Amino acid sequence: MLQNPIPVLRKIALWEAVSYLLLLGIAMPLKYIWGKPLAVKVVGMAHGVLFVLFCAALAVTWLKCKWPFGRVVGMFIASLLPFGPFFFDRRMPEYEKEFAEKRLR
Repeated sequence: MLQNPIPVLRKIALWEAVSYLLLLGIAMPLKYIWGKPLAVKVVGMAHGVLFVLFCAALAVTWLKCKWPFGRVVGMFIASLLPFGPFFFDRRMPEYEKEFAEKRLR
């Protein structure tokens, strides 16, 4: 039975987006304004791991759900922008419904 990978992708994308905002909004100012580089090391590592997980989850979702290439590229580009994944998250319930409908056919 084919399980829906979209909820996993959605959770990872949101965690990755939050880690990116923490990196840009808190860790980077701590390093460059107040001279505290440890925050960038910790948050940067977490963000890097989450980004790799996101890319893997996106690839799995692309293959299992047979998403159009444009959607996958759009999601990848959105992950590079600070608030990008939040905009795509609004469409995820529609993609989950689409997957469920394809599975019933």
